[in-house]
Amino acid sequence: MLFLLRNNFVMEKKSPRTRLLEAAMRIIENQGPSQIKARTVALEAGQSTMGVYTHFGGVPELLQAIADEGFTQQARLFKSIENTDEPMTNMCLMALECRNFAMANPHLYDLMFGLSIQGRYTPLRRSEASANESTEAFKNSYSYLRQECVNLIETKYIRDIDPDVMAAQLWSALHGFIMLELGQHFTSCPNPTTEILIPMCINLIVGLGAEAQIAENAASKALTIWNSKNIV
Repeated sequence: MLFLLRNNFVMEKKSPRTRLLEAAMRIIENQGPSQIKARTVALEAGQSTMGVYTHFGGVPELLQAIADEGFTQQARLFKSIENTDEPMTNMCLMALECRNFAMANPHLYDLMFGLSIQGRYTPLRRSEASANESTEAFKNSYSYLRQECVNLIETKYIRDIDPDVMAAQLWSALHGFIMLELGQHFTSCPNPTTEILIPMCINLIVGLGAEAQIAENAASKALTIWNSKNIV
């Protein structure tokens, strides 16, 4: 009973905005982005519908806050990756962890990259000057991949390349794989992670100038670490 009382006290200490955001995250997890509506979120959070407008400005802003929370969680995941002091291995680990995050949170990943029909709501309208600007949450998550690109370039295992270009290429390839797997396009493949994702990582790194054996060893080490954590 004391434990429950303490839990309730902690819940009561959460701000209305936090409770609304957490409620929206639960709806996303169970039903998908298209089910996010001011009334349903407020009901889930035990608050009035006006709270969504007071704390977020509206449903589009709430959807953006959910996406930002997803990128914040992804950044924490990247930060928690075991640092092997081998950028090539670290990059393969990031690919594996990113794939795992998406498989565990398909609706959230969907929303993060703006892929869902967001009910009857449209995404936030941005000014022409900031049309190509990403949110700080996305930039923070993306920065981990970019830094590993910088680290890998500095090892001289690959040719000198703009780290921003390299990060964009790697992210694009990984995102494409994840979306195809989420769309169940690899159902005939017994293990897409080992049969498609890992070979893709190797091919991309070799394409950047690394020796095939070095790239294969790095990917194998990353897969061993990943499997040891019982991630499936």
